[in-house]
Amino acid sequence: MRLAIVSTISPLSSAAVAGPGPRADDKKPASTDDSHDHIIVGGGTAGNALATRLSQGLARARILVIEAGPAALDDLDINCPGKRGSTLGGKYDWNLTITPQPGIKNRVMTVNRGKVLGGTSALNVMVWDRAASKEYDSWEDVGNKGWNWKSMISAMNKAENVGGRNSDLYTGSAGGKGPVHAVINRNHPEHENAWIPTVQALGVPANTESLGYRCDVSAELDRPYTLKQPTRRITARKEVILSAGAIQSPNLLELSGVGQQPVLSAAGIPQIVDLPGVGENYQDHVRVAISYQLEDGLTSGDRLRYDPEFAASEFAKWVNGEMSWHDGVRGGIAFANFKQILPGGDDTALRSLAYDAIGGSHSPLDKKKLQFLDDASIPQVELIFSDGYTGLQGYPAVGSPLYGKNSLSFIAGLMHPLSRGSVHVNPANPAGNPIIDPRYLDNEHDVQALIGAVKFCPEIARTEPRKSALLSEYDPGLETVQTDEQWEEFVRSTMLSICHPSNTYAMLPEKDGGVVGEELKVHGTTNLRVVDASVIPVQISAHIQTAVYGIAERAAEMIISDDSATALASQW
Repeated sequence: MRLAIVSTISPLSSAAVAGPGPRADDKKPASTDDSHDHIIVGGGTAGNALATRLSQGLARARILVIEAGPAALDDLDINCPGKRGSTLGGKYDWNLTITPQPGIKNRVMTVNRGKVLGGTSALNVMVWDRAASKEYDSWEDVGNKGWNWKSMISAMNKAENVGGRNSDLYTGSAGGKGPVHAVINRNHPEHENAWIPTVQALGVPANTESLGYRCDVSAELDRPYTLKQPTRRITARKEVILSAGAIQSPNLLELSGVGQQPVLSAAGIPQIVDLPGVGENYQDHVRVAISYQLEDGLTSGDRLRYDPEFAASEFAKWVNGEMSWHDGVRGGIAFANFKQILPGGDDTALRSLAYDAIGGSHSPLDKKKLQFLDDASIPQVELIFSDGYTGLQGYPAVGSPLYGKNSLSFIAGLMHPLSRGSVHVNPANPAGNPIIDPRYLDNEHDVQALIGAVKFCPEIARTEPRKSALLSEYDPGLETVQTDEQWEEFVRSTMLSICHPSNTYAMLPEKDGGVVGEELKVHGTTNLRVVDASVIPVQISAHIQTAVYGIAERAAEMIISDDSATALASQW
């Protein structure tokens, strides 16, 4: 069948145009004709990258990108590296929320998603890295021909332009001609130098492939759409491409009648295509943080919080192109397997818990996660050194004894949690926000794995050369966290998301719960694709932005190839 999504995308409030016609700063749109060759729903990481490549490869095509938020191309809160994360929870954020989670003390947390051109990449904290090669190969293993390390590294290299290389920090291969400019931080506080030798001393080899950057580029049509305007029908002559992300893409598909019958019936939506996998397999990376006060005389990014004159002066330097504290993201990342961080290198108990949790599953996704546990080359834990305070209780309040002090944080993240949640249309209010249920820490493996990961952070703090830079532990107060029960309480009470939702449109065969095939077309349709993090079939041990650019590059190649083949066939 052929499916054209028209009415369900009308509430989106602004649009971007790529391809032939006027420049972005022209005052009038290219045409009043609302028919386009390709309509991309979502002007985020994947949508903008895809539109750019299609514009370059299909010179005569009419391509429309629809984005709910404003352009904000000149907003320095987005563009200044030192202000990374400052837009989270603000006007450029959808500020979605999850359902109360029993696994984390029934807490309700915000799900940060970008409502601006650039999407969530305009809100994030700028990490550019890759997962292990076998993790990308696993995408092909579960039924997606051509999706492997070779094709993905080529696509990611095509997207990136790695500059500012420093042989001490970065020695690996990377793309040098792509549109996404990634750089090594220019500004390194003194205490940052201890990170790599400390984790090396604890048996975790140096990883010189981790880079940090953020890029969002697009063009805005000067006619914004709002909810206040009548429904506008926009048609696609060739195809519609959903790039609204792992949360809103499934929501849009269900609003269009594609999904599982119980969900659609509850919302009063007639079913067009029966696809039980829509909105299922929700996966995310989770984290817990411990913070320490730095020795007197050492400065961290906290000074930008408590010293407004210093913050203003450093920001002025950045605006003028001078070296500044706002130049970089200041931090470091290490990836490790469980044997490298658990006492005595013994992961037997965790492996047993993993088999208890999913050992009887027939899902290829679960089977892959069990296989990952057997492979020492695949990380299970991310360890993040963050310059400044990063924790649940917040930086010390004005007037408190520790206000004006400098700190740093160690964050332990779980890369392959076994919990799998869902995101579905709200039956009580289909036009409202979707219902997001990540099912965080719903099994004993994830709880104990995160406890094991965060317990490694004090080991880092006690190891030289890191130890010499620290004065005292600030959060959570480890003197009160000693027993197994106390550690579990701490983890369940303070766990947060790393904001990497994915897998909700899993690229899998339909029989395995998949929603899209290896051509990224939605099963049961011929002119509807999905291009964003939701199609990732098997969760990866990396921040997902780099992979999403790679997915967009591969999708562009497929679409351009399809269009070229169609055009050639029409000549005959």
